[in-house]
Amino acid sequence: MNINKGLKAMQTPFIQNYQLNLIKKQADFLLKTMRSIGDRKVLQTVKESAVLNIIEAFTDLTAEQKSLLEQLSTYEATHDLENYLDELDAYVIPFPEVSLKQIQKLFPKAKKLKTPNLEMIDYTHTTYLRWIDIATNRLYIIYPYQDRLVGIEGQMTSMNKKGFCMFCNRHRELGFYNVKIKASGSPDNIASVGQYICIDDEECNHSIADTAALEKFISAVNK
Repeated sequence: MNINKGLKAMQTPFIQNYQLNLIKKQADFLLKTMRSIGDRKVLQTVKESAVLNIIEAFTDLTAEQKSLLEQLSTYEATHDLENYLDELDAYVIPFPEVSLKQIQKLFPKAKKLKTPNLEMIDYTHTTYLRWIDIATNRLYIIYPYQDRLVGIEGQMTSMNKKGFCMFCNRHRELGFYNVKIKASGSPDNIASVGQYICIDDEECNHSIADTAALEKFISAVNK
């Protein structure tokens, strides 16, 4: 089934990766409901609720964009809904591509900085770019915050247990991410900000459906 179903083709991406994850989350819930409940009124209520949750995650949608998102509620077959989700990739705003020079500029104090393989990054499905230097267990994060790229580095310690990630709020294998920051007062005063987050960066980027917790952490580190 064609995603444009009566719509003019829209070429301008308008969906962030985390919003795509939210759409997939709502679609997954809808599929489970369709398989387990036969009451048409209940299904229609669930569909309307799913679409509302999605629309509320966006601001300043055009009429076409809103109509495209509302199509989620029109599918009855699993394969049609899955095709719809696959085709939404064309409307995703990719993470800004970064160069090695940009990375080095973001982490000027990192000696012998280990950089990721930029050719292997799935920019379409990345909300925040991260990689770990296995030799030092230093975790590096890059995120577009307040109209500029910011870089954060800190120590990542595996906890060997599962729990809820502070960034994506999913139950995953966790690590404790600890970032040292300058405390108020003397420039020699050092404090730290830490959170439990996913060990697996791909799982986290495929799960994060809201950037509020991530941005709160970045704000605290960049004070």
